[in-house]
Amino acid sequence: MIQQRKLPPSGTIVLDNPITRNALSREMVLALIEAFSDFHRETSVRSVILTNAGPVFCSGVDLKQWHSVAMENDPLEIWQDITTELQELVEVMLRFPKPIVACVDGSVFGIGMALMLASDLVVASPGSIFALPASKHGLISGLVAPLLAFRCNGGVAARMLLGSETFDAAEAHRVGLVHHIVPSQLTWAKAHEIGGKIASNAAESVQMTKRLLNEMIGESLMTNLASGAAVMATACSTEAAIEGLTAFVEKRPPKFP
Repeated sequence: MIQQRKLPPSGTIVLDNPITRNALSREMVLALIEAFSDFHRETSVRSVILTNAGPVFCSGVDLKQWHSVAMENDPLEIWQDITTELQELVEVMLRFPKPIVACVDGSVFGIGMALMLASDLVVASPGSIFALPASKHGLISGLVAPLLAFRCNGGVAARMLLGSETFDAAEAHRVGLVHHIVPSQLTWAKAHEIGGKIASNAAESVQMTKRLLNEMIGESLMTNLASGAAVMATACSTEAAIEGLTAFVEKRPPKFP
């Protein structure tokens, strides 16, 4: 489900679960946290590339797994655990001392946007698209919202979260979600090139600069992520969420209360 490769000065983490279109299960979340921990200790790795196998970078959370949780008698505690794990992954990425380059080749939905926005730089292919369909399933994007506001602005967040807009690569580049657009076959090479430029700088300077950006300039970000995770857990227990998840599993349009 998760592959790790090392080609100094970069390390690469690959989302590789084509059956689920790289949907994030709880197991994948924990595997990603472990992968970042491994590269944290690897001194020859000066930056990490987060990329995908297959045509989808990440299709969001594993909705089938979430539906199983929704069918539990009293799932609120489980929802709190799940959203806390997702919050931990995002915070691990933001606090990871080395720059992370998201190498996006394909569609990015839901929590996949959080992975991309928790990265420091984004390379995407021209055919990539970006969307936040949580409300179609009776859910909310509690972790993506503060990251969108931090990386871009509230207006972009409103367009995607409230207006249900889908961005193509060109629009994502225009608003600052994506920093480089290159042909599909060159996305990893471009990310590795960026890694080489990062490695030519003083490691301590780069690490302190990342901390300055994410923890000082973005001083309220961690608090907002905690709030977003809490609201996510609450929203997952609503009738709308149960109907949305059930409709997804049954492959039918939802009938929201």
